[in-house]
Amino acid sequence: MKLRTKETLRELVDAYALLGDEKKISEQMSLFTPDAVYTVYMNGIVVADIKGTDNLQKEFNGHASAVKTYFTLNGQHNVKISGDSATGTSFSTIKMIREHEGKDIITDYSVRYDDTYIFLNNKWLIAQRIGHFIIVEARPINN
Repeated sequence: MKLRTKETLRELVDAYALLGDEKKISEQMSLFTPDAVYTVYMNGIVVADIKGTDNLQKEFNGHASAVKTYFTLNGQHNVKISGDSATGTSFSTIKMIREHEGKDIITDYSVRYDDTYIFLNNKWLIAQRIGHFIIVEARPINN
């Protein structure tokens, strides 16, 4: 049972990345509890603290409108399961291409996510996601 739950939670984290890369924000919101909290740290400073999927969807849509291309690669994913809740840590490399002054700029993000998951209505959902953007590097891209 625990092995299947771990696999399901990994699939949840991967679905979040895939839907984000495809800019399918409304579908991505279905992976969260309605009252989910999403917090982002950059250089140890909180730069976003969003509560609820309505607010999260607005924020993600605004962000996605400024990004030409997303590419996410997920790495390790460790979870601890306790009944109908679980915690997990996952690592991702995210690349984003935006246009700035007529040039494409690629930004590489190295991110650690600390998640809290809840089993609700017969499926696992993200109740809280804390993103620690540890390394951020931006540079012009040669197309």
